[in-house]
Amino acid sequence: MRKSKGLAALAFITAFGLVAASCGSDSSGSSSGGGPKVGVAFDTGGRGDGTFNDSAARGADQAKKDLGASVDELEATTAEDRKPNLETLTGNKDNPVIAVGFAFGDGLAEVAKANPGTSYAIVDGFIADAPSNIAFLGFAEQEGSFLVGAAAALKSKTGHIGFIGGQEIDLIKKFEAGYTAGAKYINKDIKVEVQYLGAAGDNAAWASPDKAKEIANGWFKDGADVVYTAAGGSGAGTIDAAVESNAWAIGVDSDQYITATPEQQKHILTSMLKRVDVAVFNTIKAFKDGTFKGGPQTYDLKVDGVGYATSGGYLDDVKTKLDAIKADIVAGKITVPTAP
Repeated sequence: MRKSKGLAALAFITAFGLVAASCGSDSSGSSSGGGPKVGVAFDTGGRGDGTFNDSAARGADQAKKDLGASVDELEATTAEDRKPNLETLTGNKDNPVIAVGFAFGDGLAEVAKANPGTSYAIVDGFIADAPSNIAFLGFAEQEGSFLVGAAAALKSKTGHIGFIGGQEIDLIKKFEAGYTAGAKYINKDIKVEVQYLGAAGDNAAWASPDKAKEIANGWFKDGADVVYTAAGGSGAGTIDAAVESNAWAIGVDSDQYITATPEQQKHILTSMLKRVDVAVFNTIKAFKDGTFKGGPQTYDLKVDGVGYATSGGYLDDVKTKLDAIKADIVAGKITVPTAP
């Protein structure tokens, strides 16, 4: 369930080369508008996935609008595309180059080491003994997930909810851990179902809406009434299941209510917002301002790097409670686990 990527406002780049430049650039790596000439390497699903990649795309779009940046984009359609895409963007004199997803890590380490004059950033990734020209953009996913877990428990009428993860890896387990902890903070006896769509390295886990739909429908039939999915494009299946079962789905990364159909919107309770857009924009701005730094950076509740969506108004009656929980997390009164 992917949208068209034929967006006239941006450069459209295939996995095998740069077809066009979005705003034009000179040979120095600056756009004709005076802003940086940015390369964005999307992971599988790309622009139009409705979640993770789209959030990064919004940050790049904002940089075009506010910073005069031009943006070249590549999407990895297979795992083998990742390193070549980074090399292509680097060879096109894009700087900085932003890799959207932890799976770029191994290839990025090699490309960045070979190109010390280019600044790189990777979303969710970390590389041991990495060169200093890589910024690691990390998020406190467990904190945002705690809030939507609390919301799920507050809105559940059955005391039975679920979590569907993509690959069974430490990153996604942070979502699970926060969600379960948040739900149990509200109702210690709540039942939380958990299932993953694939093992580590199984890229199909991010693009299996039919499988997510089957799992969610099974839980809904057994009495669950809210299911949160952290599995990229697979989450579309959970939303469809919520529509069919007259239940609630919780989106992830982006506010999925905004891109849903009117019928789907009636069943999207909230979304856990992972502000990849903010991290991408800030990275580009820092490069333009000459303040880019390599190393780890964490986007948490304190800086609104994560949060929850209020579209649809379904949380209006519990928002005061959720915001109080958020304040307690920020103040250190609530410690959110990072593992189940």
